[in-house]
Amino acid sequence: MSERKTQIVVVGGGAAGLELVRKLGAKYGREKHDIILVDRDRTHVWKPLLHEVAAGSLDPNMDEVGYGGHAARWGYRFFNGALERIDRERQKIITAPLLDEDGEVIIDRHEIRYDYLVLAFGGVSNDFGIPGVREHALFLEHRRQADDFRKRLLNACLRVNERRQRGEEAQLDICIVGGGATGVELAAELFNAAKGLRDYGLEVFDEAALNVTLLEAGPRILPALREDLSDTALQELRALGIRVETGAMVSSIETGHVHVKEGETIHADMILWAAGVRGDHGVAEMSDLELDKIDRIVVRPTLQTTTDERIFAIGDCAHCELPGRDGPVPPRAQAAHQMATCTFHNLGRLMDGQAPRDFVYQDHGALVNLSRFDTIGSLMGNLMGGSMAVEGRIARFAYNSLYRMHLLAVHGWLQGTFMIAAGRVNKVLRPKLKLH
Repeated sequence: MSERKTQIVVVGGGAAGLELVRKLGAKYGREKHDIILVDRDRTHVWKPLLHEVAAGSLDPNMDEVGYGGHAARWGYRFFNGALERIDRERQKIITAPLLDEDGEVIIDRHEIRYDYLVLAFGGVSNDFGIPGVREHALFLEHRRQADDFRKRLLNACLRVNERRQRGEEAQLDICIVGGGATGVELAAELFNAAKGLRDYGLEVFDEAALNVTLLEAGPRILPALREDLSDTALQELRALGIRVETGAMVSSIETGHVHVKEGETIHADMILWAAGVRGDHGVAEMSDLELDKIDRIVVRPTLQTTTDERIFAIGDCAHCELPGRDGPVPPRAQAAHQMATCTFHNLGRLMDGQAPRDFVYQDHGALVNLSRFDTIGSLMGNLMGGSMAVEGRIARFAYNSLYRMHLLAVHGWLQGTFMIAAGRVNKVLRPKLKLH
């Protein structure tokens, strides 16, 4: 009889999950271990790039990772499905039926056993219970939403271009709610795309036909950055012609309108919601794991859930409080990367009969890319003695390095290096805008 394999199931193929299965597959292979990645999608696009996909500045087909091919290369298995429920008593997960566009079943409900389970399915935008947000706003939580935004954007631009050709003073009004990195970067990227549309057949459409309003409920945009850097970004956005309103709390949204508390009603042809991150609304029904107030899974410093030591949670779906730190680890790409590495080592220690070690979060700073106009942020490290503000070429190099590090983590040093080189070639050869 063949020996029963140790089965590690990772739910979610985002930055944390994909990096983790790559490392697990490379080390443990398929002889005594079975590594399974479960995701509702079939390809991966790095989430910090979704604003470029939405604006048409990035063709995701050139940068996506197909889970099936990646699994074959790195020695794990990919299962196309969405988590429906966790049966902790039987140590199994149940996946929901996978349906096609017509509602026909592709893959029926499945049960997958696990010895260790890692939940890495990310988070969703926090609507704070504000009426009309889910019904009337667009989101950038995953690839399909970014593609949908791009298609709607192009159609809206074509309509405005048609009206302006007839001599009308038409404009495209876009309202972005949330002054964090996603909202700020998308606002700048939209203006970059608008500048290039005239070269792609929209003869009378340019940045003058675009009216973007950015709303932030807090006292300033980009709260993760130092105040002086936040002010610099604010000046850059306003110089582009973007209207930025801070202290603007949205009270409700309806078709074509955003209502601000104690303020005006803003007309918008397109509304993008990018305010905050919370756990998926269905997490509470999936299991009896402990959750925080916004449905993120509460974990110990080892990243094991407080309810079950065989289950880990990492990335945006996890609520992790570490000794000596105020508040939980922030939902950022660098945190997801570090959590994946920690979980990889802790799984190895558990399988070797050793105690897991606590996660140590290293804040390396924050960077925000204002399209081709500017890049700003702060870098942190022992050599700097704390935080160092960066801007311009240095900041742009550091920002691009984050994606290169992601490629190396997901593909390994050899293939990752080739993909970085290919990316530079594609940047020269492919069109600057994706309009289909």
